Amino acid sequence: MPVSTALGHRRTQKMQGKLSALLHAHRNPMTTSRITRRPHPEQPCKRAVNLSLSTDALDAARQLDINIFQACDKYLREVVRLEQKCKWQKEHADFIAAYNATVDMEGLPLEEWKSF
Repeated sequence: MPVSTALGHRRTQKMQGKLSALLHAHRNPMTTSRITRRPHPEQPCKRAVNLSLSTDALDAARQLDINIFQACDKYLREVVRLEQKCKWQKEHADFIAAYNATVDMEGLPLEEWKSF
């Protein structure tokens, strides 16, 4: 075997050894147990809560095979969205009123170039 090939082979083995050590270091259960990974990154994390529901509604949902947790989460998201919308409208009511008054007095901006 030529000398240059032997040196190249040794370097390759050395690099493979370092790579193997690096990979095994990342597989160490002590390092991976500290990291909490979500099963799907696009899904938000969930937290357990205690919730009391009406027994009649709970029984009816179970008879209809409704996923109670999913239904509660979906409804809560909708309530939060509507509340955020109302809050935004209240916080910006002065600006909206001023803009509407300006449009009433001056018309829409760039209206003269409108083609429809």
